[in-house]
Amino acid sequence: MKKIAVIFPGVGYHADKPLLYYSKKIASQNGYEIVEVPYGKFPKGVKGSREKMEKAFFSAVEQAEEILKDVDFSAYVDILFISKSVGTAVSSAYAGKHHLKTRNIYYTPVEASFQFMTQPGIAFTGTKDSWVDHEAVKEGCEKGGFPLYITEGANHSLETGDVMTDLENLQKIMLAAEKYIACDSSDK
Repeated sequence: MKKIAVIFPGVGYHADKPLLYYSKKIASQNGYEIVEVPYGKFPKGVKGSREKMEKAFFSAVEQAEEILKDVDFSAYVDILFISKSVGTAVSSAYAGKHHLKTRNIYYTPVEASFQFMTQPGIAFTGTKDSWVDHEAVKEGCEKGGFPLYITEGANHSLETGDVMTDLENLQKIMLAAEKYIACDSSDK
């Protein structure tokens, strides 16, 4: 039974930053083949600019298409997409376009992501995330049926600025992610 986890980073949040790095390790320990989608070359000043965010999104989708073109998703019994920020929209749009049945970990989804987020998953956000309206994220998760894990005082990287607090929070986040990852689709 082959399983695959595809990692969709955010703008400036690559796959070797804590949320994605440890999620990859957990997925690997649970028997998932790991595929990273290392897109990049985003315009400067994306935050706060709808136009630049849209350009970043379309650029990332195009790059994801190229990076994943040789992956035969039909060979896998469980497809897990782990995404961060704009990656939540990219992964969801990709799954929709290719009619993939995926499970998802949505780290700090941006508001525009919710129009694409139709597959099951769990979401994480921080109360001090300046990239999003906190209430809009809560509402989007409620409407989409996504359990939402909220980190008090955390920014868009789910960090507070206090190292020890961040490590404690990261452990809680990874425990929730691990529980979700370990409950693969064959269990459903």
